[in-house]
Amino acid sequence: MKKFIFLSLFVLISFSAMAIVDGVTQLPSPVAPGEPDPPPPPPGLPIDGGILAGVCVALAYGAKKTLFSKDNE
Repeated sequence: MKKFIFLSLFVLISFSAMAIVDGVTQLPSPVAPGEPDPPPPPPGLPIDGGILAGVCVALAYGAKKTLFSKDNE
């Protein structure tokens, strides 16, 4: 029963999060006549630069902890 409740809450929260993201759209602000156009927004930055390095470090750390744990004596 706990698994069912957890799964249903997870699904409902994910749906509400998607509704919030879709509902928050940024419309361009109106520019008064005679004023220069606002600058363009900054470009999106990639987030995948260090993911491979982070995964490798996490795997190495997990392997070290598993191999050198005191319980495996």
